[in-house]
Amino acid sequence: MARFTFRLPDIGEGIAEAEIVAWHVKIGDRVEEDQQVADMMTDKATVEMESPVSGVVVELAGEVGDQVPIGSALMVIEVEGEAEAPVEAETAVEEQVEAENPGVEEATEEKPLPFRGGVGVGDSPPAPSPVEAMPHTPPLLPEGERELKVLASPAVRARAADLGIDLAQVKPAEGDRLRHADLDAFLRYGSAQGYHAPHASRAREDQPVKVIGMRRRIAENMAASKRAIPHFTYVDEIDVTALEAMRGDLNANRGQRPKLTMLPFLIVALCRTLPDFPMLNARYDDEAGVVTRHGRVHLGMATQTDAGLMVPVIRDAQDRNVWQLASEITRLADAARTGKAKSEELSGSTLTVTSLGPLGGIATTPVINRPEVAIIGPNKIVERPMFHGDEIVRAKLMNLSISCDHRVVDGWDAASFVQAVKKLLETPALLFAD
Repeated sequence: MARFTFRLPDIGEGIAEAEIVAWHVKIGDRVEEDQQVADMMTDKATVEMESPVSGVVVELAGEVGDQVPIGSALMVIEVEGEAEAPVEAETAVEEQVEAENPGVEEATEEKPLPFRGGVGVGDSPPAPSPVEAMPHTPPLLPEGERELKVLASPAVRARAADLGIDLAQVKPAEGDRLRHADLDAFLRYGSAQGYHAPHASRAREDQPVKVIGMRRRIAENMAASKRAIPHFTYVDEIDVTALEAMRGDLNANRGQRPKLTMLPFLIVALCRTLPDFPMLNARYDDEAGVVTRHGRVHLGMATQTDAGLMVPVIRDAQDRNVWQLASEITRLADAARTGKAKSEELSGSTLTVTSLGPLGGIATTPVINRPEVAIIGPNKIVERPMFHGDEIVRAKLMNLSISCDHRVVDGWDAASFVQAVKKLLETPALLFAD
């Protein structure tokens, strides 16, 4: 028998380390070649790691939430015969795309690394997996079924890991595959007695949930943004009655083209206005003390996913019409929600738009996506009476919020920018005029 050291490959350009967001094996488990063993998260993507060899897991590099440096041992596998020669690792792996033959190293005679422990002949029993070690609701499945392979998508696995749920304890409502609804039911109705009816006591025990994965990245980024950037927010009301009428007409005659929401029109208005306000389409390098004003608009689009908030980027938004923008918005949102967005599609934005969609709200004070210097927040469209000259008319109104970095953007500039965008949206024909 020989020991095979599987080292964490370079899973993203410039990445020095990755976070363990889920283990799919524990010490003592038998793994097969190409079997998914762990999910690793970088600043930009979550990557599924597969075992390059078949054998028995004897060492794991820490617990869920721990950081593992690129090139260090991720796990050690005991294999039959001699260890194989190293396999060259992929240098870049797309988010949620299964990597092919990630890098491995030759078995060595080095002393065991300071992992959670190894298991060999005569060794003590294996330590519990990170998920088993975390507090969770008692099992709902018969003991004999716990060893069956759990069928679940990467998004479901990542969410379960974030919540500290052992998927082996959750019973699918339909078929064999676990879905988000099953996790919701487990959290809502799980107890020591199994599932119970909704009308029973709603009290549940406190559940400590480790902040890991995407939620930790969001927490760190938002804290850094609020700590470093002096925010101010300006809100104005826009009459979008005419724009909504135009949007309805275009959708009624769209043929095979995508359905238009308000967002493509807003993006066109932003792109037509930004050349007169270059300080808003910018990124601020705090350390260098340099503000780069960008000539192209790479628009970040804040998107809610099961794993948390992600910001896919519409490249060269200034060169796209409303139909092209609608297609790209749909494509990027679907890619982000299904975990298929590429790392380059999740970075490099120069300005971000964030919208709560139908939830809307009266006004928002969005947090800037650092190192950008501004973020736009359209709010819910509401219908109410307003004065039009001496008459009271029915109007569709929408508040538009903008948060800015006061080190770079003055209040006058922010207000003037929103007023210019407002003019375009209230007179939608101007959106298409040269």
